[in-house]
Amino acid sequence: MQTPSPTDLPDEPLPILFGANIDPLWTEGADPVGRALDAENAGFDFVTIQDHPYQQRFHDTWTLLTFIAARTERLTVVPTVACLPLRPPAMLAKSASSLDKLTGGRVQLGLGAGAFWTAIAAMGGPERSPREAADALTEAVDVIHAMWSGQRSVKVPGEYYRLDGSKPGPPPSGDLGIWTGAYGPRMLRLTGAKARGWMPSLGFLPVDELPAVVARLDEAAREAGRDPSRIRKVYNLNGMIGAESGTPFAGSAAQWADQIAGLVSEQGMNGFAYWPDDDHDRQLAIFADEVVPRVRELLPSDRP
Repeated sequence: MQTPSPTDLPDEPLPILFGANIDPLWTEGADPVGRALDAENAGFDFVTIQDHPYQQRFHDTWTLLTFIAARTERLTVVPTVACLPLRPPAMLAKSASSLDKLTGGRVQLGLGAGAFWTAIAAMGGPERSPREAADALTEAVDVIHAMWSGQRSVKVPGEYYRLDGSKPGPPPSGDLGIWTGAYGPRMLRLTGAKARGWMPSLGFLPVDELPAVVARLDEAAREAGRDPSRIRKVYNLNGMIGAESGTPFAGSAAQWADQIAGLVSEQGMNGFAYWPDDDHDRQLAIFADEVVPRVRELLPSDRP
């Protein structure tokens, strides 16, 4: 059976998904695995885990999300986003396709160009300029897709990453794809042309700036002959659910729900990951119990 192309998009409309961010803390009192189990019980669709290997208080993200995937039954796990400069793309591809196969398709590969370059260099990684980081990410996407291609042997030229007769395996399911954390025009073009998903964050891309960036992404997808509505667009929402407020994602549960429903209908966003600023367990419970049901009530009944 032919392996689906990792750049192919779904034929059917995408359902709206809701996720919970879990910090990979190993310090006293932290319980990321327990929080993931709570998220699954609360009905979340996926969990995201930030990847900063140089952060002293953090577990290794890939090890943690693998452990969480083994302890849960339904949740999809997503690194948000994998630190490419410290994770060679051929090995990332192998790790992701292995976990995809072992979990029955419950992983997506969030991928980023890197940040905090001094800390990356302190761990033996490269220190790249913005242009070099973008070049490296572009090459990495091609390497990962080649490793997921199901071909007997693959070659990919590149300055930063290349393959020279590598033998891919295991082949991933048709659901596994790359979700980028992209903001600039060049990376948005890459995302629109070759990625399955996009994961911007409210802290870096405010609500009032979102429409212009979505338009760039959608245009890139259409230029590549792809349907932009079939790209998974996940907005990472940090904030607190509380009293009414005029600030986006800083008010009541009803206000949060109204704003999320508006982003679905007006901007085509189709996934939301909640990153509480504080009081994580209680805030995630409010989001699951009060925000998500109201969003579903506000959306058209024929949405998947």
